[in-house]
Amino acid sequence: MDKKAAIAALSALGQDTRLDVFRHLVTAGPEGIGAGDLAQVLNVRANTLSTHLSALARAGLIAAERDGRAIRYSAHYDGIRALFDFLLHDCCKGRPELCGPFASSRSPDITKAEQ
Repeated sequence: MDKKAAIAALSALGQDTRLDVFRHLVTAGPEGIGAGDLAQVLNVRANTLSTHLSALARAGLIAAERDGRAIRYSAHYDGIRALFDFLLHDCCKGRPELCGPFASSRSPDITKAEQ
């Protein structure tokens, strides 16, 4: 991930509703959730949610998959991992053991998606 992509991802997360959407999709796991169900759970109007989903998708943090007439959204774990890697790239000053606590606190869903 380059600096421009990282800024886009962080900007996408820097809004209340988008952060809620992102967190809910990470919690939902790889199977994701339908847009209508997501709107209902988060109490967000469908057209408003659509705008937020588009911003998160453009940032590479979520993915959309058509399921008949509906669209299911899920966290895009490769994009999330790329953002984490970008943020942690220089944190260790050549000492990877310093980043161990960050790596061990990663979501089980992200770890599961890696396998």
